Amino acid sequence: MKSLGILLTVFAFCSTAQSLPIVVGSKRFTESYVLGEIAKTALQNAGFTVEHKQGMGGTIILWQALVAGEIALYPEYTGTIGEEILKTKQRLNTDEIRALLREKGVGMTGELGFDNTYALVMERDRADKQGIHKISDLREHPELNVGLTHEFLDRQDGWAPLSARYGLQMRNVRGIDHALGYAALRNGSIDVKDAYSTDARIAENNLILLDDDLHFFPQYKAVFLYRLGTDPRAVTALEKLAGTLDTTRMTRLNAEAERTKNYALAAALYFGQKPEPVAGQLAGKIGRWIWQHLQLVGASLLLAIIVGIPLGIRASRPGPISDFILSTTGVIQTIPSLALLALLVPLPFFGIGPVTAIFALFLYSLLPIVRNTATGLQDIATPVRESAAALGLEPQAQLWKVFLPLASRTILAGVKTSAIINVGTATLAALIGVGGLGEPIISGLNLNDYSTILQGAIPAAVLALLVQFFFDGLERVFIPKGLRLKQ
Repeated sequence: MKSLGILLTVFAFCSTAQSLPIVVGSKRFTESYVLGEIAKTALQNAGFTVEHKQGMGGTIILWQALVAGEIALYPEYTGTIGEEILKTKQRLNTDEIRALLREKGVGMTGELGFDNTYALVMERDRADKQGIHKISDLREHPELNVGLTHEFLDRQDGWAPLSARYGLQMRNVRGIDHALGYAALRNGSIDVKDAYSTDARIAENNLILLDDDLHFFPQYKAVFLYRLGTDPRAVTALEKLAGTLDTTRMTRLNAEAERTKNYALAAALYFGQKPEPVAGQLAGKIGRWIWQHLQLVGASLLLAIIVGIPLGIRASRPGPISDFILSTTGVIQTIPSLALLALLVPLPFFGIGPVTAIFALFLYSLLPIVRNTATGLQDIATPVRESAAALGLEPQAQLWKVFLPLASRTILAGVKTSAIINVGTATLAALIGVGGLGEPIISGLNLNDYSTILQGAIPAAVLALLVQFFFDGLERVFIPKGLRLKQ
């Protein structure tokens, strides 16, 4: 019997381990989405349960998620590995890269078969008119408007070293989203942007790749990076993808993803499949996004109420502590939400996941709750305070039985403001792979597809209205009847 119990325990453990999904990450551009879906399908065909966290951010976000164990693998490029991850200017071969990554607990598959190098692009007609065909030709045109992705602006193999190598003195350089940059090229807002050489939109938009005549960019051979603890069978499934994607085929898959607005369909074409659309699939996705969104907003708001109201009570009393509480919550509110997420990700306990998003939203929720609680209590008239004391009530009893009920309208208004703000801000959680209604918005921006953007934007707007109606109803529960506004 004892042996049987041990066998059952081992079986249960193995079953649980087997059911844990392998998490695949991807960056915020079409090709990375498609490669992530290809990896997902390959692993599913090998019998694994797989989750794909799409569009999690740039290189550093994905690398930190991989090292921290938040994801098991993601598609990357050899040039980026050398320049951004290993921080070396040496041109390393595959074996050297693999050895250095192994020291960090990360493995690398064989090359998939294509080189997706960085490039600068212009509209063909404009480039021909101004005689610009090489990057070095830009030296004679410092007046051109340059729009670059934010990651490229800061990369070790990005704009600063590129312009230094070529001696460029461009006067108008700005950061812009990768997909929106193509629209900016079309309408003339910018003249030059960075791109990936396998991007299907280069041909679709009649753009020209400027020749890297000084050979600044290294090779960007596509690979998959994975944690060394990943199931060997999963690694074997990924290795089977090596050498199966040339530049032409990858460009065609990217074009299919752009045309259909469906990354999974493009990946299915790689395997020679033609999946039929599943009835109710969109409704199911929107329902899942809304549920994830509500979890983020609900958890962060509850935490903010638990912490914010006591802080507001303390801040209602004059003194340096009160000034510190109000000024600190005010400063937190001024930190850009993207910067706050980026600052939290590398810290211990946070990383890529719901905890980071909830904590960031909690910090943003504090100011309205703290300030409204403090203001509501400070506005209570002196005669009322004197009457509460004259009744012989202890200070705690005065607070709970008199002051907080009188301030309840103002406090609830602060909570309602935080909740509505949270609904909008929580869309940014998708940037670290947490999901929610930001997922279709970010995907739609990448595809320049307004219908996909609206799949997240409309439910978020409706959710904000429902939250407002919900708190209007709470007034009948928490605000004393005599304090309610007459209709």
